Amino acid sequence: MTAKISIDKAGRLVLPKAIRDQMRLSPGDDLVLESEDERITLRPVRARPTLKKELGVWVYQGEASHAGLAEWLDRERESRLEGIAG
Repeated sequence: MTAKISIDKAGRLVLPKAIRDQMRLSPGDDLVLESEDERITLRPVRARPTLKKELGVWVYQGEASHAGLAEWLDRERESRLEGIAG
């Protein structure tokens, strides 16, 4: 999608709602700004998923932990519940 937007006196710009919806952006989301010559690129900063499905098996992609699997699962559940509850 291409859109023409303007910068206000404070240097701010507003991303069109259609783009925010398409990119699943919400207030408070972080963006990376890159500039090269006459081009400006904005990219959303996304958290890297800790689990990835490989050959039908879920594989942990995070950092190694000395805690047991049960402790790790408990922490993951608590973290996800906090994210849902807000």
